[in-house]
Amino acid sequence: MKLKTRLIIAFFVIILVPFFLFALAFFGFSRYQVRLVEESYGVPMSIEDLSDSMQVIGKSTQTTFEKMKEQAARNADRFLDRDYLDELNDSLTSRYSWLLVRIDDKLYYNGLGKNVDDLFRELPVFRAFSSAPDGGSYIGKNIEAFVKQLDVEFDDGKQGSIFIVSSVGNLLMHTSNLVRELILSVVVILIFTAALMVIWIYAGIYTPLNILSEATYRIKNEDFDFQIEVKGKDELSELCRDFDDMRRRLKEQTEQKEAFDRQSKELISNISHDLKTPITAVKGYVEGIMDGVADTPEKMDRYIRTIYIKANDMDRLINELTFYSNIETDRIPYTFNRINVAEYFDDCAEDVGLELREKEISFSYINTVETEVQIIADAEQLKRVINNIISNSVKYMDKPRGSVEIRVKDVGDFVQVEIEDNGKGIPTKELTNIFDRFYRTDASRNSAQGGSGIGLSIVKKIIEDHGGRIWANSRVGQGTTMCFVIRKYQVNVEAGQ
Repeated sequence: MKLKTRLIIAFFVIILVPFFLFALAFFGFSRYQVRLVEESYGVPMSIEDLSDSMQVIGKSTQTTFEKMKEQAARNADRFLDRDYLDELNDSLTSRYSWLLVRIDDKLYYNGLGKNVDDLFRELPVFRAFSSAPDGGSYIGKNIEAFVKQLDVEFDDGKQGSIFIVSSVGNLLMHTSNLVRELILSVVVILIFTAALMVIWIYAGIYTPLNILSEATYRIKNEDFDFQIEVKGKDELSELCRDFDDMRRRLKEQTEQKEAFDRQSKELISNISHDLKTPITAVKGYVEGIMDGVADTPEKMDRYIRTIYIKANDMDRLINELTFYSNIETDRIPYTFNRINVAEYFDDCAEDVGLELREKEISFSYINTVETEVQIIADAEQLKRVINNIISNSVKYMDKPRGSVEIRVKDVGDFVQVEIEDNGKGIPTKELTNIFDRFYRTDASRNSAQGGSGIGLSIVKKIIEDHGGRIWANSRVGQGTTMCFVIRKYQVNVEAGQ
C-alpha cells in the first residue's frame, strides 16, 4: 500500500474511529449512570433525563408528595403529628430527601436532624409556589437543594408549609461522574487511535527502512553479495527495488573493475614477456657484434637483419599497447577513404607473403572481386586487422609446414575476406569468446608463447567501426578461418544521399 494511501486512511480513521468509539462510550457510560440513578431514586428514566436533574428529583418524590396532598385535603392537622411526620420522612430518606415543616415562619419539624438555618432562610414564603407534583424550586449557593412546597392551613388558623427537601449533590455526582468518564474515554480513545495509526504507519515504513539501512551498511563495506526482496507496491518498496538495482550495477561495475585490473596486470605481464624475448635477442646479437663474433659480412648482415626483425616485433607490441589505450578511451584515429579492393589486397598479400615466406610458412592469395569494386575504409587500420589475424595464426601454428591463405570474395553488397590457416584450431565452445579482450584459449601455452591477449579484440573493434562483422570457423587439429565483411562503396547510393 502506498504511503499516500496510508496517510489518507489514517486521516479518516483518526476522524471516524474516535467518533464511533466515543458514541459507544457515551451510550455505555450513560446507560450505566442511568441505571445507578434509577437504583438510587427508584424512578424509571432515560439518557435524556440526565440533562434535567430537577425533573429526576421531582419524579423520585412524586408519590410521597401526592400522599401529602391527599392528607392535606382530608385533615391538615395530621401534619402536626410528629410520628406521622417521621413516617413520611422515613419514606423520603432512601431518595436522598427529607421533610421540613414550617408553621408561622418558625421551624416545626426537621427530618434531617442537622442545622438547617441557612436552608430555612432561603425557603420560599407561604403560597409562593404551586403545589403541583412536578413543581418545585432549586436553592443554589452552598445549599444545592431542590424543594417541593405544600401549603396548608390548620384548624387553629395557623399557616404551615410542608417542604420535601432533596439533595442535588448526589445526582450531580452521577452527572459529574458521567462527564469525567466521557472525558477519560475521549482521551483513551484518542490515544488508542493515534497509537494504532502510528504503529500501522510505522510498520509500513520500518521494514523497508530497516532493509535499506542494512543494505547501505553492507554496501559501505563493499559487500554486494545479497539481494533486497520486498513484496509491497508502496513508494518505499519501489525505493528498495531501485536500491537493489543500484546494488546490482555496483556489483557488476566492481566485478568489471576487478576483472579489468586482473586483465591489465596480465596485459603488463604479457607485454613484458613479449618485450623481454626480442630485447634479449637484440642484446645477444649486439654483444656478438661488439665481441667480433660477426667476423664476416654474411654474419654481420644476418645479425643486423635479426636485430631489425626483433626491433620491429617490439615496435608492433608497443603500437598494439598504444592502440589498446585508444580503444579504452574510444579515441581510435580513423581516416576513411575510398579504397580499390583489388589493388589494396594485392599489396597486402605481397607484404604478408614476404614475411610468411621468411618464416617458412606457405602462403596463397585468391581475389575474385572485380577490379572496379571499392570500399570505404581506413587503409592503415584495415592493414592492422590483417596483420593481427595472420600474426595470431603464425603464433599458434603447430604444424611442421604451416600455411596461410587469404581469399577475397564478392558477396553482394559486401566484400568478404577469409584468412585460413592450418594451425591447431580452436574448440567450438570457445569460438564465441576469442574476440573478447584478454581472452586466450590456452592460458598456459599462450603464456609461454607470449601475446597480450588483445589482438583479436582490436580486430573486432576496427571491423565494427567500419560497419562490418567478423566471425571465425575452426576445427581442432585442422586449422581456423577468420572471416570479416565490409560494405561496398556504391556510387548510386552515395549520389542519392
